[in-house]
Formats: sequence, C-alpha cells, structure tokens
Amino acid sequence: MVLPQASELSWQESETAVGKQKKRGGPGAPANAVLFLPPVYPIFDEQLSLFNVYTCMTILIIAILCACVIYFFFRNKRFRGATKHEKLPDELKIILNTQVQYYQKLNKNDKERFENQVNDFLKYIRIEGVGTTVTDIDRVLIASSGVIPIFGFPGWKYNNLTNIILYPDTFDQEFQFEGENRNIMGMVGSGYMNGQMLLSRAALLKGFSSSLGRGNAAIHEFVHLLDKSDGETDGVPENLLPHQYTVPWLKMMHQEMHLIEAGKSDIDPYACTSEAEFLAVAAEYFFKKPDQLKHKHPEIYRSLSQIFGQDPALPASTPVN
Repeated sequence: MVLPQASELSWQESETAVGKQKKRGGPGAPANAVLFLPPVYPIFDEQLSLFNVYTCMTILIIAILCACVIYFFFRNKRFRGATKHEKLPDELKIILNTQVQYYQKLNKNDKERFENQVNDFLKYIRIEGVGTTVTDIDRVLIASSGVIPIFGFPGWKYNNLTNIILYPDTFDQEFQFEGENRNIMGMVGSGYMNGQMLLSRAALLKGFSSSLGRGNAAIHEFVHLLDKSDGETDGVPENLLPHQYTVPWLKMMHQEMHLIEAGKSDIDPYACTSEAEFLAVAAEYFFKKPDQLKHKHPEIYRSLSQIFGQDPALPASTPVN
C-alpha cells in the first residue's frame, strides 16, 4: 500500500466525510475552500496485526515446550548415565568384601548388582551424624542394610525414606545418647520425623559381626520400612506377600510367639512385642544366619523367602521367583 505524496493535496469546494478536514484561506483560494488531507492508513491493518499476534504467541509457546523437552531429556539422560555407568569406588568395594557376609556369598553378577544398588542408595539417601562423623564404613554398612532386604526386587527404592541420622551409641526416647536408659538401637521416624531413620553406630557394627548373635538392628529398621510401604506397619507387607498367604503367615507368627514366650524358641523374645516386630526380628535372623534359621524353623524360613524373594541359604544367593 502506497501513501499519497504531499503534491497530491487538492482544494475541494465541498466537504467530504473522508479524510481529516482543515479550513484554510489565502490568495487564490475560494472563501469556503476546505483543505482535505488524504486518509493516513496504518502500516498494519487490524487483520494483519491479529495475525502477527497469534503467530508470535504460537512461536513463543513452541519455544517454551521445546526448551522444557530439552531440559528434561538432558536431566534424565544425566541421571540414567550416572546410574548406568558410575561404579562403586574400589575403597568401598573393599569394605563390602571384608565386612558384609551377605555380599561375600553372592556370585559375580549379583555382586556387581549389589554394588550398583549400594552406589544408588548412597546417591538418593542422605546420611548424617549426630555427635559423630560418618565414615565410609558407616555409609557402606547402612547402604548394605537397606539393599539386603530389597535385593530380590530389582529397581525398588525406599520412597518413604529421605535421610538417616547416625548416633554414636544407643539413645533414649528423647534422642539423647548420653546418660541412663539408652536402650534404643534404631527407629523409623513418624509424625514430624516421618521419612527419617535413626541408627546407633555401635548396633550397626555389631549387626555385621558374624560372631555376635543373630541380630542386625539396621536391617531390622529397613524391614519396618518395607512393612510400612503398604500404609501399615503390621508385620504383613501386603505388597510383597500374596493375599492368599496372609492368614497362614499370621497364624505362623502367633504360634511361634507362644513358643518364644514358653522359652521353646531361639528367636529373640523382642519378636513377641507385636506382629511388626516379629517380622523385623525374624528377618534379621533370616539374613544374618539363614542356614541356622532354615534348619531350626523351616516353615518360617520358607515364608520369609517368599516375602523377600530370596533364598540366602543358597551358596550364591539369587532372587527367588
């Protein structure tokens, strides 16, 4: 569209509705002459303006979507790459080889898988010390305690756990680790402490000593987390135990509790506290002394093997279908 030039201005004898009117007098011009300025057309008409607005908005939305896709692609790729290619440092493997009996019994492929799961655990769970400094041994033993109960479920993560607080020794109900009445070796937080676990280093180290009993306080607490993953800490992990086996498992627990109370079982009496504690205590026995549990309590062993998807009494433990 070409705009008229100034030389094209003309004098008219009558008014018109088009253009901007301006009365003017002067030599040679009629008295009633009116100077008409030609209409000044906008560079962009209404339709063109709307078109440009819609076009710009469309381009902007596409650009934002592309940026989001690129961001999430590279973030996920970076995460997958770390999980797939990063190996557990050699100094941490040495700790596994010397202090984690469960790991020592695994075959080569399962050892590598265990290492990867320990490495992954240490990336997504924060471990901090209270009154103590967390060492590599602490970190590896805590991670191993978490991996052992879920080793039969590849890909499982503790979505109900964010961080672990390590105390130098046992603590009391007020979380004090000095003074009297300190008998707590570990606990899973609830309420305002939901998502946290508290552990005693003394109990942690004792749990991985093959010569000191059948207990492992750290594994005990992680089993509580597995039990809690269905919404209830009740000794019946419903997302691990098929429904048809729930009643037989409860019946078996109660029968063994009566034997424990009568002094006719070698399972720790703390198992009689509740069904939840029975599961956790029996699991300690199952993972630390599997051959002994299988020999003395074959039915309990078989049920735990089904719950955890493992048969740790085998020479090279592998997940059980």
